[in-house]
Amino acid sequence: MEKTAQLKEFLKDLFSSQRLAVLATQSKTQPYGSLIAFMATEDLKHLLFATTRATRKYANISKNPKIAMVVDSRSNQEADFHQAAAVTATGSVKEVVGPQKRRFQKLYLSKHPYLKEFVSSPTCALLRMDVETYYVVRQFQNVVELHIKK
Repeated sequence: MEKTAQLKEFLKDLFSSQRLAVLATQSKTQPYGSLIAFMATEDLKHLLFATTRATRKYANISKNPKIAMVVDSRSNQEADFHQAAAVTATGSVKEVVGPQKRRFQKLYLSKHPYLKEFVSSPTCALLRMDVETYYVVRQFQNVVELHIKK
């Protein structure tokens, strides 16, 4: 089993190199996937993303805050079958409001400055995923879990 510090460094490197993730939410009848721009906090306890409140993902999250987010390193080449890594983060999400919003918004925009107008819109919600577990898959089937302590 990998050392926790090495695994955390791997996650930080992956998250800093990737701008997009796939978000999985759940409605009453079925799951729903969305491509989102994301940002990880330095301690890996939170993943941030933004969406307008009129989206299906926001409606799903409002009814069921349990989500999953997938970040990967694929390049759509044959080598990905042996070299790509994928991370699934599971946890719950809530909208960032109050005094924390400015701090998390600044952090999010440090990675995605081109989304400033979008994130500043009154119709946009900045969301914070509280990560419970990261599932890291490398070398096609090597799976390691990292549980995040609150």
